[in-house]
Amino acid sequence: MLKHGRTPRAIFLLALSLGGGSIACRQTTVLAGDAEIPTAKVKEVNLQLKVFTKGALHTEQSRVISAPPIAGGTLQIIELAAAGTQVHTGDVVLEFDPSQQEYNLAQNRSDLEQADQEIVKAKADAAVQTAEDQTALLKAKFAVRKAELEVSKNEILSQIDGQKNVLALDEAKRALTQLEQDIRSHSASNQAALAISQEKHHKAQLAMDQAERNIKNMRITSPIDGLMVIHGNRDSTGGFFMDGMTLPDYHVGDQVNPGSSIAEVIDSSHLEISAQVGETDRTNLKTGQAVDITIDALPGESFTGKVRTVGGATAREFWDDNSKHKFDVAVQLDRADPRLRPGFEAKLNILGDRLTRAVSLPAEAIFEHDGKKVVYCERGGGFEMQEVKVRALSEGQAILEGIPVGTVVALVNPEKKHSGKPKEGGSAAPNLGSSFN
Repeated sequence: MLKHGRTPRAIFLLALSLGGGSIACRQTTVLAGDAEIPTAKVKEVNLQLKVFTKGALHTEQSRVISAPPIAGGTLQIIELAAAGTQVHTGDVVLEFDPSQQEYNLAQNRSDLEQADQEIVKAKADAAVQTAEDQTALLKAKFAVRKAELEVSKNEILSQIDGQKNVLALDEAKRALTQLEQDIRSHSASNQAALAISQEKHHKAQLAMDQAERNIKNMRITSPIDGLMVIHGNRDSTGGFFMDGMTLPDYHVGDQVNPGSSIAEVIDSSHLEISAQVGETDRTNLKTGQAVDITIDALPGESFTGKVRTVGGATAREFWDDNSKHKFDVAVQLDRADPRLRPGFEAKLNILGDRLTRAVSLPAEAIFEHDGKKVVYCERGGGFEMQEVKVRALSEGQAILEGIPVGTVVALVNPEKKHSGKPKEGGSAAPNLGSSFN
């Protein structure tokens, strides 16, 4: 007997109602499992593309100031313009002690004077020798002529006297021949002695000229207008240097090796920034685009510039496996600032094109699969992988092609989120299809 007047039909309808409620709960539990994956909806937006990157300041024009290549040991700095000094073309920025070269100049000048005296003496000796030879030659020729006249009388002389005349003629001719040979030898000897003295003169003159040039080269002037930058003193370590070492700057009094790089004059009016961007950003950059710039060394200051060049080929370094995806970008500053130095790090905000009604979603919704860009679209109670073309990445937003507005996509990779066994009490992993259109 039923209490409270409930009929069997009422009991049956109540049981059916409870059973229906149980099915609805199971369906809600499955949907709650899918909700563990955060999602976002593809939207249509108006925005300006921005490319953020970092770079470093450098100058297109600079001149290295080096110690002159003078043989004979180290050089001592006696004057050096201070780092950061603004110098002009022709200003003395570096000077070395010229004492050794001045001594060499005096010595070479003395050698030159001695060589000149030797030349005068050689010429005088040659003139005396020539005069003596000419006198001896006249006597020898006269002796030959006299002997010839005596021989011409042989017809009226005895045979013995005639033979004596012939022998005297032969002797006179031999003496003349020998004298002519001696004169030629004297001439050659005199010319050689003069040539040696002249070579000494030439050598002393060259050495003196070199010493004068060296003294002049001890005073080095700036070849351009610019900013003075002092290099690290590698001579202080004997020429040994390793990455990470901190070298002291060159100072007055330092001993340096000839040819060492001491300083550099940089043209601070033509500073530009070198940076790199990724392959996706490269497609959105053009020369002339405006750039907002901040310099790490000058906090609170802002600068502007323009894109000067965009590299057409990837920059690659053998130690960087990802460098094949980087492109060089050069940014020219709009104005010079004396506080800026080459090597300062800079943050760049490159302002690209303005887009209207662009298809956008958060950048974290883009994943890579087999070298392709994909998103996971929510479809049929699960997530389906679909290839997309990323037009740009700007301020955390990805601008896409190949996906309709309103599509719901996963913000995490569902394959990784649901890999392995499902949690106890949770739903099974969602259906993951693949669609490459």
